[in-house]
Amino acid sequence: MTAEIDGVTLHLAHPDQLPVRWVGQEELMRQLLAAWMVIHEQDLPMNPRLLGKPGVGKTTLAYAAARRMGRDVYIMQATLDTRPEDLLVTPVIEGAGKLRYVASPLVTAMILGGILILDEGNRMSEKSWASLAPLLDNRRYVESVVAGIKIKAHPHFRLVTTMNDDASTFELPEYIHSRLQPQILIDFPEHDEELQILKENLPFADDAILEYVTSFLQQAHAADERFSCRDGINIARFALKLRSLATDKRHEQLALETSILEILGEEALRYARRNRPVA
Repeated sequence: MTAEIDGVTLHLAHPDQLPVRWVGQEELMRQLLAAWMVIHEQDLPMNPRLLGKPGVGKTTLAYAAARRMGRDVYIMQATLDTRPEDLLVTPVIEGAGKLRYVASPLVTAMILGGILILDEGNRMSEKSWASLAPLLDNRRYVESVVAGIKIKAHPHFRLVTTMNDDASTFELPEYIHSRLQPQILIDFPEHDEELQILKENLPFADDAILEYVTSFLQQAHAADERFSCRDGINIARFALKLRSLATDKRHEQLALETSILEILGEEALRYARRNRPVA
């Protein structure tokens, strides 16, 4: 698919398709959808940021909210070396010295009225964020120096960025920080919600394993460990695989603790229950 802007042909990206569903914490969904609303002809959508520990479901929430609105979703992964041209338009050399201009997922979402999830946005440098400054205020456009064009956002375009609250990130400059509002904090889910998330992702797992992993995670959350539901899904999935290859009863009984050890390390075993589920 292509689009032409000021005589320049842009080759557009394809939307992302993820088999995910948001489970529980509907208040967070309500806040995100509210931020994207336009309630008056002089109103503008906001550019929320989802803040939380890795693995708590920030991208899942953003994707589920976008799909609830019936919009195509585009995801960009921010990294330490993301450049402004990576965010906007990248030139690609074709045959006979020709240039092909490839629109990023962000620019594609702007043109088609989709929703852009900028994943782990605080891993990106200020120089890259600066190229998005006019998009994040009432101007709602970006300028591609590479292609020499100004790209205006479709009225239906929405943006959200996810951010991890860890030390391996840049501090956002104030002029960007003030444009990425509101801040929606995602914390670890309660027991029943976490169990439901595990069931949603591992419908083939037996209840005993899912209960074991949920209890393990809840103990870790109470101790302020950073173990997430994503870690729990990996623990349960690996334990199921180990159990399927067990050659004796002992291997079956130790599958979960072995999985915790190999995925999170020896320190995590302190939160493992000793009353293992019956195989």
